[in-house]
Amino acid sequence: MVTIKDIAKLANVSHTTVSRALNNSPLIKEPTKKKILEIAAQMNYTPNFNAKSLVKQKSYTIGLFYTSISNGTSPSFFADTLKGVNSVISQEYNLFVRGIDDYSDYSSIGRQRYDGILLMSQSVNDNAFIYHVMEKNIPFVVLNRDIEEKNIINILSDDKEGARQAVEYLIEHGHSDIAIIEGKQGFKSSQQRKEGYISALIQHGIQIRSEYSASGNYDMESGYRAMEQLLSLNTRPTAVFCSNDDMAIGAMNAIFANELKVPDDVSVVGFDDIGFAQYTMPRLTTVKRPVEQISVEGAKKLLSLLNGNEQRKEKILANTELMIRDSVKTLAKC
Repeated sequence: MVTIKDIAKLANVSHTTVSRALNNSPLIKEPTKKKILEIAAQMNYTPNFNAKSLVKQKSYTIGLFYTSISNGTSPSFFADTLKGVNSVISQEYNLFVRGIDDYSDYSSIGRQRYDGILLMSQSVNDNAFIYHVMEKNIPFVVLNRDIEEKNIINILSDDKEGARQAVEYLIEHGHSDIAIIEGKQGFKSSQQRKEGYISALIQHGIQIRSEYSASGNYDMESGYRAMEQLLSLNTRPTAVFCSNDDMAIGAMNAIFANELKVPDDVSVVGFDDIGFAQYTMPRLTTVKRPVEQISVEGAKKLLSLLNGNEQRKEKILANTELMIRDSVKTLAKC
């Protein structure tokens, strides 16, 4: 195995100079740095991160945590988060991905194991984890959920406003019998999207009907079941707002299975704008939630913290966008 001392011998410099050059230190002149990097490449040198960790007291590991990977996290949400973070985190770091619900306690989570942590938070049940990480003084960024703690960098989308705009779009197209398929119980996103739905109805003087609220679990199967429940009502809704796209796709399939059509019989709007949304038949009108963008910004903020740059503790709201496609019918207004 090639070592720093081998490169130093060939370059006729000290091993300290080689180490600084490989770590892009400004103390090393460019010609020397270039020569050392060329020799390292020719010798297929790979750094020993275990030794490096001991010297610098760093783990070179970043933790990406979800509330849960197996329960309530859609594949597209998981993939978009991972894609965004991975596009920013350099090869210098290992990326460790887990669900908080995998842990019975957090004793293994400390600075000796993680240089920094990103949390894609979906539930208030994450608060114990958040306070543990803060207590351990691990550089930390919380994504996706509005956190009241002011001493944290918090990046999220404005889900309530996105949902309100989606329901308002249905109202503008003549709908007043509008149902909602809610997200997973206990998830802040579910609460925010329902609040947006209710806000739009109240704003336009439309009666809120309890039978028009159906429970979902952020997966296609629960969307299908919830839509079947709504279709069984004596006065079925003319439109349904689904709290995510997976449930919207399930709902559309339930409508088709009952020999009805989207949007002729029931209009459907989703939330998230997953990749499949524009390939459904008809193409799904939905709220684009910039999960990948949020993840990119979160990873950048965390790296800045790890590089010693002071970051103002702040809450950053990313805008949603209504993606208008083909799944909403315009009704004639009475």
